[in-house]
Amino acid sequence: MFTFGASDLLELTLAALLVGMTLVSRPRIEPCARKLATKTGWCMLLLVSLSIALRLALLPHHPVPSPQVYDEFGHLLVADTLLHFRLANPPHPLHQFFETFFVLQTPAYGSIYPIGQGITLAMGRAIFGLPWAGVLLSTSAMCSLCYWMLRGWTTPEWALLGGVLAVIEFGPVSSWMNSYWGGSLAGVAGCLVFGALPRLRAYHRVRDGALLGTGLAIHWLTRPYETVFLGLVVLLFFLPGLRAPAKPALAAAFVLLPAFGLSLLQNKQTTGSWTTLPYALSRYQYGVPASFIWQTNPQPHQELTHEQQLQYKMQMSFRATGTETIQTYFQRLEYRIRFYRFFFLTPLYVVLPFFFVRVREFRFLWVALTLLIFALGVNFYPFFEVHYLGALTSLFVLVSVIGLQQMGSNAARLIVFLCVAHFAFWYTASFFDHSTPDRREPVIRQLTQAPGKQLVFVSYWPQHIFQDEWVYNEADIDRAHLVWARDLGASEDQKLLRYYPDRTAWLLEPDAMPPRLSPYRVEEPPKPVPPPAPTNTPPLRFEQVH
Repeated sequence: MFTFGASDLLELTLAALLVGMTLVSRPRIEPCARKLATKTGWCMLLLVSLSIALRLALLPHHPVPSPQVYDEFGHLLVADTLLHFRLANPPHPLHQFFETFFVLQTPAYGSIYPIGQGITLAMGRAIFGLPWAGVLLSTSAMCSLCYWMLRGWTTPEWALLGGVLAVIEFGPVSSWMNSYWGGSLAGVAGCLVFGALPRLRAYHRVRDGALLGTGLAIHWLTRPYETVFLGLVVLLFFLPGLRAPAKPALAAAFVLLPAFGLSLLQNKQTTGSWTTLPYALSRYQYGVPASFIWQTNPQPHQELTHEQQLQYKMQMSFRATGTETIQTYFQRLEYRIRFYRFFFLTPLYVVLPFFFVRVREFRFLWVALTLLIFALGVNFYPFFEVHYLGALTSLFVLVSVIGLQQMGSNAARLIVFLCVAHFAFWYTASFFDHSTPDRREPVIRQLTQAPGKQLVFVSYWPQHIFQDEWVYNEADIDRAHLVWARDLGASEDQKLLRYYPDRTAWLLEPDAMPPRLSPYRVEEPPKPVPPPAPTNTPPLRFEQVH
């Protein structure tokens, strides 16, 4: 049965008070907001500060997030590699102990991901000592740049509202600010691209061309596959004019080319080939990533989600015909549409139909076509996460803002108040809903407090859930204080023990509840049993009985 506790009542009260205060003070707030909205620099500073302050206020209840999944560890490995002033690391002579998801061991040791998100994490760690600081700053910058982008599409007042909506949707309680997956950096790139385009058409300024190139460069270093669609829609934007301004186009190319060069250099150092992406080499060495989600041949008792069933059908289709069927493609598209709600608060669903009233104008028709091109293009890829569409974040905010404009002032105010109440409810709930501790934290704390360098052999039980991976290491494995290795059996483990004679060895069983950490004991080979000593006893004689 559903019951309300004291915390629920407090949350509802705070939300109601916030909305009530907004309604009462609206005659004072709106004139001040209109005056502030024209001051671009101050508005951007306000939005950055608001996003950071709201998240820092939650730290006592939701501390700095810990990495949980493969992608996060992969991006953190990129950051650590960059902090060693290289794009890839030398392969380890005993790399078989360090095999893990989304990490190449040969011909070089490194992550399979582009360096964009890693640069952000490296900057956070270099400046503030925390990779998460890079996430905090990039997400806050994206919220601020949403306002700047909207200034090129609508009035200052509506642009400021869009910036506030961005803070509410993608700020302190969003998964983008509370993980290392990425998304915000692609959103920053999208803000720069989509904000520069209308300014380029209106003013033909070189600086706007440079901003366009910067956005494309950031996105290429973050999401290279989706950059193909981003470049396509940029060309489509200038279709009515048949050509882009020459000098701004050269400025964009001047900024974009170094990003291509950096990407090629990362390919060369990681895979040994200028044109082979680390991700592509990983698929060649380890197989299609679908194998990371479920077994190649699911057992009859194994329950798969709808998305997994579609992906399994697609994998079988590739094997049978070499191409996926049209039916599977549209089934996957239909299923993924529900994930687009990440970009809209629930009250904003009402305003979406009103946006299409404006598609008679080419620029808003272009927005709709951009969203469609990305949706269809990304759907060719067999996996989906919302950060694949990170570049479209500011366009989704634009759709919301234009829809609110078309609804009329009174209806728009009501929707905005509901959005504020929605955010107030979940934000205040965060003060009572403490984050779940990571299972790794007690183990890492015990190992960190132990004197000297440590070596941990991770031994999985037969029923281990393979997504729960523990073997992740730093860029320089040999110099790391803590080294994680796979338990390959007593005879094989001896190789690593001899390689690290100065490390204290441990055995970790992560499938125990809680995870069990114990000193690693070397099994001594059984001593040979000596043959029995000869005796002088006369042999037995058997006589035949008649």
